[in-house]
Amino acid sequence: MNTEFDIAETLDVKGASCPMPVIKTSEAVGDLDVGDVLEVLATDAGSMSDIDGWASSTDGVELLEQVDGGDVYKHYLRKTGE
Repeated sequence: MNTEFDIAETLDVKGASCPMPVIKTSEAVGDLDVGDVLEVLATDAGSMSDIDGWASSTDGVELLEQVDGGDVYKHYLRKTGE
């Protein structure tokens, strides 16, 4: 686990279920500058696979790390392009 990222923004989607964590993440990444890191906090266990799949299939986004914190799942994404 390496959560030593310079986080530009934190998105709190705790309590939201699929597909809202991915939709809100997509919107938040769109508002970032290239190189910025977004931290996403979610309580939906499905967000682990949903955000991974979304990032893998989306140009301009790099999934840096995911942390299963038990009650809260943390996702770290970097905007790599437009």
